[in-house]
Amino acid sequence: MRSLAITMCFLALIACGGKDSTKAPIAAQLAFPQKNSECTTGQDVNGSNTSIVEFSWIASDHTESYDLRATNLNTNTTQTVNSSSTSAKLPIEKGSPYSWLVVSKNSNVRETARSETWLFYNSGSTTTYAPFPAAVVAPKSGSTISKDLNNQVLLDWDGADVDNDLAGYKVYFSTTNPPTTLITTLTSGKSNLQVSVSSDTVYYWRIVSFDLEGNSATNAVSEFKVR
Repeated sequence: MRSLAITMCFLALIACGGKDSTKAPIAAQLAFPQKNSECTTGQDVNGSNTSIVEFSWIASDHTESYDLRATNLNTNTTQTVNSSSTSAKLPIEKGSPYSWLVVSKNSNVRETARSETWLFYNSGSTTTYAPFPAAVVAPKSGSTISKDLNNQVLLDWDGADVDNDLAGYKVYFSTTNPPTTLITTLTSGKSNLQVSVSSDTVYYWRIVSFDLEGNSATNAVSEFKVR
């Protein structure tokens, strides 16, 4: 009887150990609206300046559901909807720039996975669009960083324009919020800038992107502290 009990316990341990634990979700791949594009497929909502857009993405492994997050870049307002499939619809403002991403989730694990973030314009009555607000790469807003041996830090950002006529950037940088000091104007071929800084100081900066049609877009103020 004792040997039988030991054998049963051993088999139970093997059975328990043989079960695979739930794996963390994998990031989804976005499909539509396409990156840096104009979305023209929205369905009009009567009596409003909104249209219903269907977002879609490619299924990711180890995922039960997805959170779709779409942010109006003019108002910085984010809408979130959960979906168990690979698409979801949202009513969004016409003629406005948006960013969107998908978060893959599984109720059996705490980890989630974020997709890339794509930008698009929801079609409106205009025939020309302002550039997308510049996306800060570094320094991340709220971060504390070190200056280099030349007492400088690198401001780095990404810019895009659905009309492909992005002309350049105006860079505002100062120790006051909001920054009102225009330190330089750059062509669209350059999206980074070395600036001189001092230790134990908080700096604020923003980018005004402009195109050949005279349209412009300003991103949110970013801040960082120098050690």
